[in-house]
Amino acid sequence: MAKIKYYYDTQTCRYERARPTKLEIVLNCLGIIALCAFFGVIFGYGYVKFFPSSREKALLKENQDLKYAYELMSNEIFEMHRMLAYLQDRDDNIYRVIFEAEPLPKEVRRAGSGGSQKFQELLEKKLTREDMILGLYKKIDEVKRQMYIQSKSYEEIIALARRKDEMMTSMPAIQPIANKDLKRFASGFGMRIDPILKIRKMHTGVDFTAARGTPVYATGDGKVITVESDDSGYGKQIEIDHGFGFVTKYAHLSSFEVKLGQRVKRGQIIGRVGSTGKSVAPHLHYEVIKNGVKVDPLPYFHLDVSPEEFNQLVRMAQVENQALGY
Repeated sequence: MAKIKYYYDTQTCRYERARPTKLEIVLNCLGIIALCAFFGVIFGYGYVKFFPSSREKALLKENQDLKYAYELMSNEIFEMHRMLAYLQDRDDNIYRVIFEAEPLPKEVRRAGSGGSQKFQELLEKKLTREDMILGLYKKIDEVKRQMYIQSKSYEEIIALARRKDEMMTSMPAIQPIANKDLKRFASGFGMRIDPILKIRKMHTGVDFTAARGTPVYATGDGKVITVESDDSGYGKQIEIDHGFGFVTKYAHLSSFEVKLGQRVKRGQIIGRVGSTGKSVAPHLHYEVIKNGVKVDPLPYFHLDVSPEEFNQLVRMAQVENQALGY
């Protein structure tokens, strides 16, 4: 109940009831309206918040589900990044080291950004949470690009592995004649006494003593590029191109078991021991030529001898004796 206000009238000498002015009435009405509006907003907000409609409930649940799905996808993308980084590290520091290949540069692995127009269609839709969706798309695109680069890297590694396997079977790696007890090793690589001139000369291979007709074996897979006779030098000789910069020579043979251009396998009989050309006794003169340079064949017997036997061959090769042929 509103309070009634009075004032003292000095003319009538009594209290008279105070009448509000029109301005006061208007202000009072506006105050009441503002107060009602304030409480209306408060109650409306509270009702909407605590008593949402069925449609609002559905939208709220959908929003929560989408947020949960977004978090799951973000976590999955993070795990994909982590696994991809692990694969990239193994690729650079293990596989490429094994096959003697350079690591991929970081700028190649990042594979670029894909251009500013890549998400233009998405941007034109003016989505409510554009930042979240666009960020997710960019992360997915980055993973896809890096996975593509990694797949190409693995294709290169597979090619290198196949080439490495081919190289291992092609590289000369056994003794050219059967020599289990090592007694057939006669003369090593280096300065030796010429059997004819009796002076020190460079001996560009190793000599194996053996009976005439003893089988001579290809020391690695390859292609026969020389089958010829030279009465004043190597005599009957065979050369095999193994690829990867390797060529082997088998000299002073008595006969051939292969033809020019023929493909041969490691351990295949290619000829027979003899004493043709510049030779003083039946033996095999064997050379390894690496990138056009004649090198010591001894280190290339690794598949045929044990470490102890290899050390014994080294000691025998260090003796500056007379070669059996040049």
